[in-house]
Amino acid sequence: MNTPSIAHDQVRRFMFENQPVRGHWVNLEAAWRELLAHAAYPPQVTQLLGEAVVASVLLAATLKFRGTLTFQLQGDGAVGLLVAQCTHDFRVRAVARCDEAAVHALASEARASGAPLFRRLVGEAGLITVTVEAEERSLRYQGIVPLSGDSLAESLEAYFASSEQLPTRVLLSADEAHGAGMLVQKLPAAEISSETEPGAVEDAWRGAQLGMGRLRGGRGLQELSVEQLLAYGFPGHDLRLFRGAPVRFECRCSQGRVAGLLRALGPEEVREVLREQGSVTVTCEFCHRPYRFNPVDVEALFSDGSDPDSSRSIH
Repeated sequence: MNTPSIAHDQVRRFMFENQPVRGHWVNLEAAWRELLAHAAYPPQVTQLLGEAVVASVLLAATLKFRGTLTFQLQGDGAVGLLVAQCTHDFRVRAVARCDEAAVHALASEARASGAPLFRRLVGEAGLITVTVEAEERSLRYQGIVPLSGDSLAESLEAYFASSEQLPTRVLLSADEAHGAGMLVQKLPAAEISSETEPGAVEDAWRGAQLGMGRLRGGRGLQELSVEQLLAYGFPGHDLRLFRGAPVRFECRCSQGRVAGLLRALGPEEVREVLREQGSVTVTCEFCHRPYRFNPVDVEALFSDGSDPDSSRSIH
């Protein structure tokens, strides 16, 4: 029998047949590498940011909405901020803010002591904030919970328990090349058949949690296909795996947006920067992509009838 290949840059839904449990799986490769193309984070921050991106995709996959979901971690440690955004059609972008010297020092201490690194990096007092800005009727939802446990996955589980009242188990994994994750949830009471015995519901959920524990025990989220993960984690369960949806990187920055920003600053300020530096470079706060405007580009910005997207600037 052929071994199923890993479907990168996809999110897929699965269900336990005739049981009140559902789940989602995501694996990122090209989208994650493209997101990192212009960024340079310490490996420990790259891992955390990758987990945050995976978390944002899993969160978006559990919802029915049109718009943007923002997953934000704000801490008081060396990593002060992680922000990952995912749209309803799974376009992602993300950014981290950290003290690199402090991150390296804490990582060295953690290696020496064997202590978990997560809380050392983000601090003891911090928050997870999930914001959903939906296009329909300009709806906006926000849930906020304190950081919990010794990992981002445990904090996400606490979010589901507190803000969504949904028992959930989460696995997250990331490095510089890949990001992957899986979650399982017990269905809301409103979606469970009234004919289902309470004991059967708890048995099903207990079995799902045991399966996630089996996967947490060492089978790599990044190395195995979703079919292999489900077969290993939940043997004996009848599972339905749905068709995947593509995940891609997409930042909202563009040459036209940057040109508009420079116009808003005014010709005097922009030309002053040009005189001092020989060119004007604006770097996107989210994806770190640089947009460079040479003297010809700058003059074109402030000429009559200029088009923001006609500039010859490069990035």
